[in-house]
Amino acid sequence: MQYKSDVEALDAFVEKYRLLRKEIAKVIVGQEEVIDSLIISIFSKGHGLLVGVPGLAKTLMVNTIAKVLGLSYSRIQFTPDLMPSDIIGTEILDENRKFRFVKGPVFANIILADEINRTPPKTQSALLEAMQEKAVTVSSTSYALQEPFFVLATQNPIEQEGTYPLPEAQLDRFMFNIWLDYPSFSEEMTIVKNTTTEWMASPGIILQREEILFFQNLILKIPVPENVYHYAVNLASRTRPFTKDAHPWANDYLTWGAGPRASQYLIIGAKCHAAIHGKYSPDIEDVQAVAASILRHRIVPNYKAEAESIKVSDIISEFLK
Repeated sequence: MQYKSDVEALDAFVEKYRLLRKEIAKVIVGQEEVIDSLIISIFSKGHGLLVGVPGLAKTLMVNTIAKVLGLSYSRIQFTPDLMPSDIIGTEILDENRKFRFVKGPVFANIILADEINRTPPKTQSALLEAMQEKAVTVSSTSYALQEPFFVLATQNPIEQEGTYPLPEAQLDRFMFNIWLDYPSFSEEMTIVKNTTTEWMASPGIILQREEILFFQNLILKIPVPENVYHYAVNLASRTRPFTKDAHPWANDYLTWGAGPRASQYLIIGAKCHAAIHGKYSPDIEDVQAVAASILRHRIVPNYKAEAESIKVSDIISEFLK
């Protein structure tokens, strides 16, 4: 890609974003905020945890995004008997009596970890290590994963029997916790009309791998005003109970707050949110736009919050006032 300046490149990124949304809309009806969060995650080099009841097209959404981005895609169905080698791969003895590494499904650009809380922590950790290190190690040999590498893990918020919830340290590796809601009546009417005939929409490829890597690095170069840095760090600090900067609600209703990774993601998420909306630098409103998805899984309510029916979303809204 040859652009005369970063400003011209950002203008091109906005146009690509509009084309992405147009192609995705051929298959996915509604869910604009969810799709925006997924796009921001990808171009921020982050990962997403998608929480929603069955039947809301989570798999179709990820598959469609992989198609329009021209990236390889793997779906891993997490089950109680899934082993780490089922994800990262294993060594086999070939016909020449030599050990050969056979790559697992994690060797793709976009990974859908379906119902990640259905598998034991040992297998969860195998994927989470790949997310953090962008590599896997087998028999003392490290194998790099191809960039861009994006993991979307899903969880069902209804049925928790027989699950292995991700501990806070592992949840912290996900940039966004994205909630999927039911479609509106008109959106569901459109979905039913589009999916109960023999005609099926087929989205086209909008971006290539090299373009995605270029725009990911471009997002990192976006300048950030000092007051936006201050707001993001202050917002994360206010979630930490019984510290100097703690918000009164943090002291009353939280047992644990967000760590420094939240501050980092607030800034990089604000950069990308500003970029897709045609701005050359983020402001406080961009930080606020991504704050809920970044903080939702990083703060832990205490018993008092549960007793008074105060939700995580209520606490975050209070922090943002």
